[in-house]
Amino acid sequence: MTERRWPDLAGRIEGDRHILPVRVYFEDTDFSGVVYHASYLRFMERGRSDFLRLAGADHAELFEGDEPVAFAVRRMTLSFERPARIDDILEIVTRTREVRGASMMLDQTVTREGETLVGADVQVALVTRSGRARRIPASLRSILGRHADGEEISR
Repeated sequence: MTERRWPDLAGRIEGDRHILPVRVYFEDTDFSGVVYHASYLRFMERGRSDFLRLAGADHAELFEGDEPVAFAVRRMTLSFERPARIDDILEIVTRTREVRGASMMLDQTVTREGETLVGADVQVALVTRSGRARRIPASLRSILGRHADGEEISR
């Protein structure tokens, strides 16, 4: 059987941003039908993972290389502005703000029909299996740099 690919399953890259559509299911909500705060973390993780995948550097490939590495969240600051509810269609928007030696800064927003519900500043670090920081290779830096806010990426 030929593998069927769904190009929209991982969202899309438009200019300097990755956009991932997400539907809110019952399992994402609390007892009142509002999205539980930790669900936004899962939505944003999917956005970061699919951004890397579409940019050409998915997690599985990074972890299966000569020296297995992965991106791990080092710091995250969240701002909850408005609630999402069951059956809402959200967009998780991810942008590379800055790429440093072993880490990068990302801006992420969760929106509904253009309205920001949650904003996040996220720092992720490239780490080895043992958790030691590793410099982001030039090839990966180049991939990530193409998706920064139109500015030169920090080296």
